[in-house]
Amino acid sequence: MHRTAGIAALVALTTFSGVPAQAAQRPPKEISASVETPALYDDEAGGDADADDPAIWVNRADRGRSLVIGTAKNGGLRVYDLAGREVQSIATPAGGRFNNVDVLTGFKLGKQRIDVAVVTDRGLDKLRIYRIESSGLTDITAANVPLLFSKDEAEAEEQATGYGLALYDRYAVVSRRHSTRLGMFRLEERNGKVTYRTTDTLDLPSQFRLPNGTSWTPCGEPGEDPQVEGMVVDAEAGVLYAAQEDVALWRIDLRGGHFSSLPRIVERVAEFGVPATYDPATEECTLDTANDPGFGGRIHADVEGATIYPTGRRDGYLVVSGQGDSRFFVYDRRTNRPLKIFTVADTPRIDGVQHSDGAAATAEALPGYPKGLLVLHDGENQPDNNRTSTNFKYVDWRRLNLP
Repeated sequence: MHRTAGIAALVALTTFSGVPAQAAQRPPKEISASVETPALYDDEAGGDADADDPAIWVNRADRGRSLVIGTAKNGGLRVYDLAGREVQSIATPAGGRFNNVDVLTGFKLGKQRIDVAVVTDRGLDKLRIYRIESSGLTDITAANVPLLFSKDEAEAEEQATGYGLALYDRYAVVSRRHSTRLGMFRLEERNGKVTYRTTDTLDLPSQFRLPNGTSWTPCGEPGEDPQVEGMVVDAEAGVLYAAQEDVALWRIDLRGGHFSSLPRIVERVAEFGVPATYDPATEECTLDTANDPGFGGRIHADVEGATIYPTGRRDGYLVVSGQGDSRFFVYDRRTNRPLKIFTVADTPRIDGVQHSDGAAATAEALPGYPKGLLVLHDGENQPDNNRTSTNFKYVDWRRLNLP
């Protein structure tokens, strides 16, 4: 089944979800990280490793041996312990580039229930699936798994491929790079390995009707539509939160392996509706802020990593990163009401978090984190030794000081 959320259907949705003025005026709370992982360097000497997206695996048999799994793009997967030490490094297959990762517990494989980590390989337009145990990750991807979005290998080489990822039940929601498309894929066993098949697709809009009667298209490189990367599924509520980087954070109802409702905007980016011009020389968009119509929210594009911290079956918090100004936004999980803005600042021992791409949270008590753990990608790790440096920061959930 394929669906398109068209511009006409979105008039009511974009007129508009609002953020209370008092929420926009609250200064961000400064917190700090407790632990950081080793620096990754995106150069030849560093194996072209560029940290991007984390996931947390809780080892319920021995919580002290829980793991943090992070993508490193061309550098593959990195696995860390709770002290931030690297305990495993997994290379990409030839031509691969690992973008996002998520964890699924209790996946049925034969007569067993196992935990798996699933990764989007944006280089090959495929998913890779790994069994998680306290000793590390083992690849259980079936041979000849299908392409996610491309019709053939030649199209996959153009890199409009699988990008963002969120898991629930037996399903993976995957976004397509340079596109507004979301795909739903059912994970299935095949001879002791795991493959997948498409069950639904949905195209988010690329044009928007503004309240003043005009239409707006987000600025981007010609031929590329505004893409989604950060995503998380609230499985108990049956809701997908999808961060369309230059547009908004969306809420989409799910039913089984299908998208079951028109998307609704939780919050727009600050630049929503602002005219802009693409400069091919710089490959950047120049905003015409003098003609800002005032329809934007608080999050400066890109809106990125999304994660949920549960405090009950339906209660808890949704955390989203604003890559443009390195702030994080906390919403009430049940109502999506904005609650708090925070930043992760430098300390004498550990630097802060800038331009974060990915986030993962758990409310499970872990050694050193009795109220849970928040892991954040840091896009500008310091000191950088004059090299492009990234890593992951661990934050004690108690530092957010939420009720």
